[in-house]
Amino acid sequence: MGVRRRAWMLAALLGGLFLGNVDTAVANTAIPAIQVGLHAAGVALDLVVSGYSLAYAALLVTSARLGHHRGHRRTFLLGLSVFTLASVGCGVAPDAWALVVARIVQAAGAALMAAQVLTLLQLQFTGPTRARALGLYTVVLSAGAIVGQVAGGLLISADLLGAGWRSVFLVNGPAGGLLFVLGVAVLPADPPGRTGRLDWTGVLALSAALLLLVVPLVIGPEQGWHAWTGLCLVLSLPALAAFHALQRRVAAAGGRPIIDPGLLARRLVAWGAAAIGTTASTYFATLFVVALYLQRGLGYTAAASGLALLPWVAAFGLAGPLLPRLSGRGQRQAGPAGALLMVVGFTGIALFAGPARGGLLAGLLGLCGLGYGLAYSALVLQLTRAVAVTHAADLSGLIQTASRIGGVVGVAAFGAGYLALAPAPGPALAVTAFVRIAAALAVTALAGAAMAQAAGRAAAPPAG
Repeated sequence: MGVRRRAWMLAALLGGLFLGNVDTAVANTAIPAIQVGLHAAGVALDLVVSGYSLAYAALLVTSARLGHHRGHRRTFLLGLSVFTLASVGCGVAPDAWALVVARIVQAAGAALMAAQVLTLLQLQFTGPTRARALGLYTVVLSAGAIVGQVAGGLLISADLLGAGWRSVFLVNGPAGGLLFVLGVAVLPADPPGRTGRLDWTGVLALSAALLLLVVPLVIGPEQGWHAWTGLCLVLSLPALAAFHALQRRVAAAGGRPIIDPGLLARRLVAWGAAAIGTTASTYFATLFVVALYLQRGLGYTAAASGLALLPWVAAFGLAGPLLPRLSGRGQRQAGPAGALLMVVGFTGIALFAGPARGGLLAGLLGLCGLGYGLAYSALVLQLTRAVAVTHAADLSGLIQTASRIGGVVGVAAFGAGYLALAPAPGPALAVTAFVRIAAALAVTALAGAAMAQAAGRAAAPPAG
């Protein structure tokens, strides 16, 4: 494959990832307008945002395995088609529940796309070109978060053709159509004869376990942590254990499990996935808690709060292009070093940041974002180098699911902690609550650094 064609292939893959990532955040900006436009409230309004996150997190592993069995090109284009059509469905939804259903279908399409992106980056790129491609992968994750924060408000304010909030979804129609044409032209053909029976028992077992874990974490804070949320969390542990046992039986019988148990048994993969999930928990928690602190505590507008978070998100993207420029030793140490940068940043926030130090807060958030970007990019690069490409689908699903689950856990735990410490709006309790949460985030990032260091010690020579 020529260099130019490979570049266009990368653009198609990262374009799909970008669309799905933007729509993870864009609905947050549109919620007030949706509430007025559809007269929505309660659970339906909550699910416009959380339903997307739930479906996306629950379907990543299955989507990666589906791509392995049915072809990554075919599955990516299917996901893009589903995402694009569901986006139009969101834009024309007549009521809140129709919008919820369309958002869940939209998330399913985004998961189908995203799972193929990281897999194809492993299959189509090697050596330094893979490091550069993974660097751009991190940039796109960051850019998607920034655009999701900003573009939603701009589109709603512009009120294109009188569409109001609907424009944030309808814009995906032409964008997805153009990306589909590009994908058809440049994505590598699927190898002939790639078939195989998907382990549907494993799909159902994993989906049930993940939903038992994720649903209460996403919905619990908004619904007052009813007794059912605690029961679901308790049941998720034996459900995950049962899934793992089922996968071992499938592998022992000569079948192809959803996730290879042998991969999970490798210390590098186990520690690497744990480090990705742990550091991701601080990233997503910070986006949530800082927004609460600035708006609910200090009286910032939503727009000003979003701008204050840009250094955190933008610095995350800077790490992607930086990593390939480091030496081999530097790349190996970037994981724990990045997590330690997060420790320094969160500690600085806990010690020095208050309502009169907005510039310092932005700088420290930027330091944390750079640290997270280095840690995430280095861990992904290390895992893809050390795991053979025959396990590309397993690794893609595992990495992205660890990140998403970590994010959900972080938002639920640290968000609930902040609200417990500062139950009423206003600065009286907000500063103290924010400082304590920042200290807890520093401790969590330190644990992530230890896990990243453990992954580095367990790393094997590259397998291709």
